[in-house]
Amino acid sequence: MNYSVITITREFGSGGRTIAKKLADDLGFKYYDYELIQQVAKESGFAESFVEEFGEESQNTGFFAYLTNTWGTSVSDQLYLAERKVILELAEQGNCVIVGRCADYILEERTDTLNVFIYADMEFKKDRIITLYGEREESIEKRIIDKDKRRKAHYKYYTDRNWNRAANYHISLDSGKLGVEKCVEIIESIVK
Repeated sequence: MNYSVITITREFGSGGRTIAKKLADDLGFKYYDYELIQQVAKESGFAESFVEEFGEESQNTGFFAYLTNTWGTSVSDQLYLAERKVILELAEQGNCVIVGRCADYILEERTDTLNVFIYADMEFKKDRIITLYGEREESIEKRIIDKDKRRKAHYKYYTDRNWNRAANYHISLDSGKLGVEKCVEIIESIVK
């Protein structure tokens, strides 16, 4: 199988973004994470900070999370549609790694796309966040749980699938057990 698009969905703190970046560098692929945010902001008119904050997370997980405006679509729906459009355009260009934003679902019809889910145990994620971001230990576990809860709600709303269900992806890797470098090696071995 020849893969020209790789999507990386990840738990917060699992190293998924690092894996995606290293993978793109090693393969000579374009890397879309913050760059995707910039493109969506440019095409949609939303501020980059808004796209970054709300582009893959529901801020509320209840009934009121996706209320519609007077035109019949919510701001969340407008943002999702803008992201979807950009993701489809980037995939058409090929040779890219796309992080998050329901890209695995949006590109599910493409036969040249490899969908990857990166996860890890709580201790690995907490240690990684403390080490990389210098955060304090007291609130990290709650932050991880809350952030992933919002990602799950967002993903469920737009895909009607469970975000961390292995069947949604071609491969799921435990970065805490395998390590970031080994995850990159495994994905590269599948792509090459």
